[in-house]
Amino acid sequence: MGRIIAIDGHNLALQRGTGVATYAKNLADNISGIGWNAWTLYGAPISDNQNPMLREVSFIDYLGGAAQRRGRLESIRREAVGSMRSPFGYSAMEIPLSGMVEVRRFDSRLPKNARVFNVNDLFSVASSHFKRYGKFLSVRFPEKPSIMHWTYPLPVRVDGVPNIYTLHDLVPLKLPYTTLDDKRYYQQLIKGCIEYGDHICTVSEKSKEDIIHFFGEADGKVTNTYQSVDTSGASAMKSIEEAELEVEGIYGLEPYSYFLFFGAIEPKKNVGRLVEAYLSSRKNAKLVIVGALAWKAREETRLLEGIGKYESPMGKNIRVFDYAPRTFLMSLIRCAKAVVFPSLYEGFGLPLLEAMQLGIPTLCSNGGSLSEIAANASMTVDPYDVSGMARALERMDVDADLRSSLASLGLNRAKEFSSENYRARLKEMYDSLL
Repeated sequence: MGRIIAIDGHNLALQRGTGVATYAKNLADNISGIGWNAWTLYGAPISDNQNPMLREVSFIDYLGGAAQRRGRLESIRREAVGSMRSPFGYSAMEIPLSGMVEVRRFDSRLPKNARVFNVNDLFSVASSHFKRYGKFLSVRFPEKPSIMHWTYPLPVRVDGVPNIYTLHDLVPLKLPYTTLDDKRYYQQLIKGCIEYGDHICTVSEKSKEDIIHFFGEADGKVTNTYQSVDTSGASAMKSIEEAELEVEGIYGLEPYSYFLFFGAIEPKKNVGRLVEAYLSSRKNAKLVIVGALAWKAREETRLLEGIGKYESPMGKNIRVFDYAPRTFLMSLIRCAKAVVFPSLYEGFGLPLLEAMQLGIPTLCSNGGSLSEIAANASMTVDPYDVSGMARALERMDVDADLRSSLASLGLNRAKEFSSENYRARLKEMYDSLL
């Protein structure tokens, strides 16, 4: 048997994917690409006492959005039982994927060929355990993996094997006003990851620098592997002509006539200033925003709400979609005049890489890691400078030579984050622990 790298399914279980969910899926796929085995550990509310068939059915139902309804007394009872059991650790139970239950709908959330394990309510129990005892919850697999790689800071560890924790960024500490996290809990959680973890993985040199700056004890045990994402399927599955027809027919947009932003609408994404810059610029292109409202989104959307309330003519050039399935999102990217991503801070910035891989010119901020990822392949702006952003949008709108140059530079820069390079970095990190 080859090496086994287990990862958590904390974000993979979410109905609408996040950047961390994409990271987890890509991580599992690249572990398999190395030639090793990937396991996935979920925390679905599934009783260990169910027979294998019902465990499988319940798990797929959970991925589909089913949630167990519990009364207050049942919730109190479960919390009490969890509190009593947690100091002794939990055993993961395998979820057999027999093929009898249809799972193709969840291809983007179930890593290929990965064995699936589950601990009933793992992540909520672990959080309560950490708050009560200040210690990470212990989990045991029926067989030990070679390494447990947590894709997110979680207060859980697997006994008897090296534990790696990926810290994508430290936004709750760097930009505390942009998140709803309990900052005291978050700081203790990160300290716990460093203390209980054998290694810390991160996704950019900027994030590595921040981790060591905030937590000096992490110095010497942090590796930057960067990230990778595979958009080749978007081109292989549809011709550009088909993508153009989708954009016109489904979204009512003329191909190559719009700037595109995609990502969660939250303070750090800087959508409010992007809209302000767009409205104050002289441009022909529309602005298309694809993203669900997240925490503290009110400030970001206030200007949009005002435009809609007064039926401003300017608002007709701004289109907002709260969600686009992955296949349609890829068409929107491929048919954009440019992708704009003026985030205040990012640990990596997957939308930037996805656009560059697809040969789309980009505009991004110089905040966080974005200028590091883009290098010279994107137009960069100060994310707090609305006037500067407006001028950059105007130039991107009218300068076809600039867009062509950025598209070419982006394709070349994206090669640095290829699957081959990512696998080499992962393998080197894993080898160092084994």
